[in-house]
Amino acid sequence: MLFNSTVFIVFFAVVVTLHYLPLAWRIKKINLLLASYLFYAAWNPFFIVLLWISTVVDWFAAGAMAREQRPGRRRALLGVSLAANLGMLGYFKYGGLLTETFIAIVEQFGFTYTAPPLDITLPVGISFYTFQTLSYTIDVYLKRSEPERSFLDFALFVTFFPQLVAGPIVRPYQLIPQFKQPRTATGTQFAWGLLLFTWGLFQKTVLADSILSLVANDTFNAPAPVAALDAWVGVFAFSGQIFFDFAGYSLCAIGIALCLGFSIPNNFKSPYAAIGFSNFWQRWHISLSGWLRDYLYIPLGGNQKGARRTYIHLMLTMLLGGLWHGSDWRFVLWGGLHGLYLVIERLLRKWCDTTALLSRPLVSILAALATFLCVSLTWVFFAAQSWDKCLRMFVSLLGMQPDPILVVSTYYMLLTLMVVVGMLLAHWWTRDRELEDIFSGVPWWLITIVWTTLLYLIVMTGGSSSAFLYFQF
Repeated sequence: MLFNSTVFIVFFAVVVTLHYLPLAWRIKKINLLLASYLFYAAWNPFFIVLLWISTVVDWFAAGAMAREQRPGRRRALLGVSLAANLGMLGYFKYGGLLTETFIAIVEQFGFTYTAPPLDITLPVGISFYTFQTLSYTIDVYLKRSEPERSFLDFALFVTFFPQLVAGPIVRPYQLIPQFKQPRTATGTQFAWGLLLFTWGLFQKTVLADSILSLVANDTFNAPAPVAALDAWVGVFAFSGQIFFDFAGYSLCAIGIALCLGFSIPNNFKSPYAAIGFSNFWQRWHISLSGWLRDYLYIPLGGNQKGARRTYIHLMLTMLLGGLWHGSDWRFVLWGGLHGLYLVIERLLRKWCDTTALLSRPLVSILAALATFLCVSLTWVFFAAQSWDKCLRMFVSLLGMQPDPILVVSTYYMLLTLMVVVGMLLAHWWTRDRELEDIFSGVPWWLITIVWTTLLYLIVMTGGSSSAFLYFQF
């Protein structure tokens, strides 16, 4: 069930109505749990079984870990949780990649192996809820938190529908305590939630789907290398598309939850105004970068074991972060490039006083633009669906093709550049501001005009019903 669909609007209206009826809080939570299962079943009812397995295994494993004092038994229980969750993730997401890699290795030794056909359908959102439930069992194992006593609250934490399939990846302490007492939104919160939902839909349906995706698809799926200008516009178009698509989903999720009286954390903070790559990962997909930091980078040793080990830990973290995004070695290379960026950034800090340099406004602006450019080049491995298309795009970007083709009309080229430049300016303006603070000083009549305009544009573009990009990750 897509946020940008009429079916979801009807579904959400029913959920809100039930949530605000004078019912017992436990009944309301059961309603939310059933609604979450229905929301997920709209894609494939069978995959609800995976949610149940993850919920039951982690519930009992965490409870047993809390009662068990013997380190070996506690590690074994954590292993059960890891095996169940990562086992499902590994089979459904990486089964095909592992098979293809095995065949390629075998062929290098002169053997021929034909694997049985693997008709594996990727369960939507499995990467997100797997990391979410693992944070619960790992925290209990490390004695950072106590196991949840209410199975209902824990099941709702795992399946809460606003952020179930594409995040943000919520930690137990951020959401489970909110289920303890009855929660409803005030009038102001409800209106703000609807506005965030509308703004998220606008980013997805108008900016990402109706403008930027057209240019990105034409350039990355061209039958031959395109002209250098077309290629650069296509890369910048995809940079904007993936931001508006994913940030739009996160805003929709935050707004929907707020309408029900719940708060989930922000997932984006003006990422294309980042100055440097560490700063970028503090602003882009914040819930994932925080998860990788807390459950991978720091346990590996972080920056506490010398410079060389720090660089290794950064590379391992980003390589696995790239693999999290998809079952293709292109994503691993994408993660490796970001790891390399982070290592180079740390080396630059050792060799020169970057703090003093970045205190100059012009230098900080140029650094932000350089960061955006480097990040945009890595998006090629997301947008191009094969290694051949990646190579073709880089050839086009370098202008190395003698007879390039033109695929982007002047109108869409100018429109794309206008949207991308507007995005960069907006990110720079809001890099140190919260959206709530910006709107708090705006008169109600102007908010009404903006809101009405957004709704009008969403309707005029047909309210695009295409799936969100991060559903495939």
